[in-house]
Amino acid sequence: MAAKKPLLICVVGPTAIGKTSLAISLAKAFSAEIISADSRQFFKEMKIGTAVPSEKELKAAIHHFIQNKSIFEDYSVGDFEREAIGFLDEYFTANQVAVMVGGSGLYIDAVVKGLDIFPEVPSDFREELNSELAEKGIEVLQKELKRVDPSYFEKVDIHNPHRLIRALEICRCTGKPYSSFLKKETTIRNFETLFIGLTAERETVYNRINQRVEQMVEVGLIDEVKELLPFRDKNALQTVGYRELFEYFDGKISQEEAISEIKKNTRRFAKRQNTWFKKNEAIHWFDYKTEGSKIMAFIKEKNAF
Repeated sequence: MAAKKPLLICVVGPTAIGKTSLAISLAKAFSAEIISADSRQFFKEMKIGTAVPSEKELKAAIHHFIQNKSIFEDYSVGDFEREAIGFLDEYFTANQVAVMVGGSGLYIDAVVKGLDIFPEVPSDFREELNSELAEKGIEVLQKELKRVDPSYFEKVDIHNPHRLIRALEICRCTGKPYSSFLKKETTIRNFETLFIGLTAERETVYNRINQRVEQMVEVGLIDEVKELLPFRDKNALQTVGYRELFEYFDGKISQEEAISEIKKNTRRFAKRQNTWFKKNEAIHWFDYKTEGSKIMAFIKEKNAF
């Protein structure tokens, strides 16, 4: 009989729903360490606006891939896949359970399934798109992606120019939707995966998001973004919570309007997260109020611990 593979528990769901707290509870229960799969929490210069776990939470369980990179480094989902798999290969030689937590579906899928293979694209496609972005604005690129690849348009952060340009350069070069390259077979991993999803009514999620944004402002989000103004062109900063305050510092909107926009765009982000995760039929969903002990019992029963 073949030896039982180690287990990677993936805790997923929309932003602000309580994934960190559950991940810590599971890590304690299974003597496991935590891998963060939140693409915004990798960067050490972005602490408040990315809702990095508190010092108390970080001490409650061993975390990896949190604030381990700089916004001045190029860091892609492919880099994360390679580093996370390298970590897990070594980690699982001495441990049976690891917990991966985050709301970045693409990054989680990269570790669990492997990345999709895309064709090489000549650099002139990207250069042309960058020129169009500078001359005509991001709305033109958004409209083109919605027209040529409505499926991916529903999932991607349409306010992130890097993601838009990456998708459109593939579309233009191949004449095929970017999403058509997202259907390759799953890579075989040396571990089993169990998905645990947290869910709540939309109004509850939105209220939690609004409260979190207000807390971020209270603990210094505006000052954090102000310090990053000179580096606003970095890809890591093309994200909710930073873009809106850059607009405020440009004098285009008021501080109050910027905060309102952060709340609105975070709610939209949560909706896209749900769209992504709901397509994964392997996820076992639990109401966000479910006691951790019940989820632990489910995992133990499911995996015969």
